[in-house]
Order: sequence, then structure tokens, then C-alpha cells
Amino acid sequence: MEAVREQLQEVFREVFKDPDLIIQDEMTAESIDGWDSLAHINLIIAIEKRLRVKFATAEISRLKETDANVGKMLELVARKRNPAT
Repeated sequence: MEAVREQLQEVFREVFKDPDLIIQDEMTAESIDGWDSLAHINLIIAIEKRLRVKFATAEISRLKETDANVGKMLELVARKRNPAT
């Protein structure tokens, strides 16, 4: 899962134009400057392209809920990349 975290880190840095951004599991949209609805969609698209995964509409919505955080996003992406685990 560490490789997925590193790729996700790169995507976050690109989308939010912050080369020093370090993602942490407990981070939420409120934790990152500029993470609004448009940035959320841009982030999802960038993750899908970079990590070659596809999110369902319901998953995209859940990733923006109040209890959603980077850790949950990481787990979802890891599951999608390796569904056997």
C-alpha cells in the first residue's frame, strides 16, 4: 500500500499545486487549502488516470462526506488496484 500512498501523494501535490504537501490519513477536505467541489472532481479524475482505477458515482460522493479522509481514500484506491485483498 506504500506505493499507492506515494502515487496518491504525487497526485495531491499536482492537483493542489503544492510541492510540499504531505498527505496524512486523518486529513480531510477542510485540512487542505483549495479542496472545494471543483478540486474534488479534479482530484478524482487525476487519481483515476494516474492509478488506473475507476470510481463509481456513489464512491465519489462518499469521499466528500464529513467523515471522509485521505486514509479512507487510500484504502479505497488500494482495494480497487488489488481487489483480491
